[in-house]
Amino acid sequence: MSLDQQIDTVATDGIVLTETAAGKVKDLVAQQPEENLVLRISVAPGGCSGLRYQLSLDERQLDGDVIKEWHGVSVVTDRMSAPYLSGATIDFVDTIEAQGFTIDNPNAQGSCACGDSFH
Repeated sequence: MSLDQQIDTVATDGIVLTETAAGKVKDLVAQQPEENLVLRISVAPGGCSGLRYQLSLDERQLDGDVIKEWHGVSVVTDRMSAPYLSGATIDFVDTIEAQGFTIDNPNAQGSCACGDSFH
């Protein structure tokens, strides 16, 4: 197995999308005119702690993308972000106190006070 295949295997198995989050993604996709949308998650520089998560609906396929399907939803991660997200769980909360996607990432060594970024 090549190094690229090993990275893809680890990254593909690394992100988990909960059933609740998958349901919300399906609802959001149904509201869009584009077809073949997937949930793209990536990590980019920014925020108080150095790295920020980016979640978007995307129809593009980029070279090196890692794709995994959870509960009927395709989750795509670029090769550079995959190591930062290995083992992360994406969920969706809808309570009186908060609503939105959450990311529980065991790779995050800390986060800022507002919870918008990590390192």
